[in-house]
Amino acid sequence: MNLISNPQLVTALMLVVSNLFMTFAWYGHLKNLATSPWYIAALISWGIALFEYLLQVPANRIGYTALSLGQLKILQEAITLSVFVPFAVLYMNQPLKIDYLYAAVCLMGAVYFIFRA
Repeated sequence: MNLISNPQLVTALMLVVSNLFMTFAWYGHLKNLATSPWYIAALISWGIALFEYLLQVPANRIGYTALSLGQLKILQEAITLSVFVPFAVLYMNQPLKIDYLYAAVCLMGAVYFIFRA
């Protein structure tokens, strides 16, 4: 089976990259543009978010061919946390907290319930 014939995998990979852009758009300005006016940060974040949408919209369209709306949403949330934690720790120099693990366990419960047969 090739990558293109697996909509769930294509969707997940596209959503991971989309989330990288989203995370930088939403939170990167807190580090990089802290001394800039908010409207400059908003415009730059908006520009970054464009790339997120260029991946997120087709990813959801592809995913919706094989996943339910609820599954797409929970997949997105699980990916968001898996992208956000390394971003927070490695890029924003935030401490790694046990609360991230607790949040991941809760999300894995959500993944289980939304994807179970």
